[in-house]
Amino acid sequence: MTSTALGKRRSRQNELAAALTAGPVEVLDFFLPLWAGSALGASAAGVGALTALETLVSFAVRPVAGALADRFDRGRLAAVGAVLYGLSFAGYAVAPGLGAAFVAAVLGGAGGAVFWVALRARVGEGLGDDRSAFARLFSAEGGGTWIAFVVALWLVSRIDYRGVFWIGAAACAVAAVVMLAPASAPGAVTAPAGPGFRHLGRRLRPMLLLVVITALAEAGVALLLLMHLQRGHHLELHQIAGVFLPGFIVYTTLPEYLHRVTGRLGRARVLSLAMGSSAVFAVGLSFAPNPFVLTGLWVLSAAAFAAAIPVEQEIVAEAAGVSLGRAMGVYESANLLGATIGTFAAGLLYGTGFGWQAACVGAGVILLGGAALVRPVLRTVARENPGTTAGSGAPRPPTAA
Repeated sequence: MTSTALGKRRSRQNELAAALTAGPVEVLDFFLPLWAGSALGASAAGVGALTALETLVSFAVRPVAGALADRFDRGRLAAVGAVLYGLSFAGYAVAPGLGAAFVAAVLGGAGGAVFWVALRARVGEGLGDDRSAFARLFSAEGGGTWIAFVVALWLVSRIDYRGVFWIGAAACAVAAVVMLAPASAPGAVTAPAGPGFRHLGRRLRPMLLLVVITALAEAGVALLLLMHLQRGHHLELHQIAGVFLPGFIVYTTLPEYLHRVTGRLGRARVLSLAMGSSAVFAVGLSFAPNPFVLTGLWVLSAAAFAAAIPVEQEIVAEAAGVSLGRAMGVYESANLLGATIGTFAAGLLYGTGFGWQAACVGAGVILLGGAALVRPVLRTVARENPGTTAGSGAPRPPTAA
């Protein structure tokens, strides 16, 4: 089998595993607060503690996962993460009370850290030969998400939340098998002699700031929209999903096309335009009169994020050198930090008198600030990492063993 065919096979493996895992995980994030409150009788504080525990564990494990991804086979490591994810779903499915759910949350946090860090590092190995690798991975995640939502919403009334969790466990098990299937000659392990986390963090610090801003805005706006649809417009579960579904479809269909635009316009211009457009759409959400307008603005926001996020991942992978695992560990930590801040701030602001409008305008202001920072940040990244092409559309291939 030629190297090109092997690369395509590895790419298909990565994308299938991402779709099989991302979909159930997004469904779990959506269902977990509802299930914990109704099935386990958890208080609001208990639900908050459950989600916070998974986030905390994931944040703590990601640097470790990055170091492991630079030492061991990344496909097998991603399979381990998928197995832990599956055990987490099974734990939720059989949990008789909140204590067992906390154990499942720990497994899910660890599994998510290991799986996504190893998988993104594996994708980064082929960035030199496949410039759209991260765009297609993002598309696969989006496709898995909306398909999983459609299936879960159709089944939840028939097999209950626990049945949906068992299906999520099965999907993660299939993802683990996919990652263990042979795709290339063994030994594709990066040497652990690259820069450490502290040095890598200093080199990537400006870019990580943009990652935090993007994740903060995306997670914050999504939570604001969900709460406003539920509390402001009093929509039911399936109606809320109907508002979000077109945005998930955009995540599936647009990233590869937007990557071609990036190749023509350059990364700096695309990132600036994407973050600036997201700011306009975020502010527009606060003035939307009905769910139909909200759906349209969410679709436009999703398109902007679909342009920005794969570019950020490419730049981080390109600057990583031989330390793809560590770089993706740092990237995932920054992404999780931004999402945590965004959701926490969105929840606090929404509860105030003018919370919906204030939170949307606040997200817009932050995104505008990020758009203004793009060019100086990419120049700094290029200066700190000689040989990269952070501002252009042509990435330098990262080093892989």
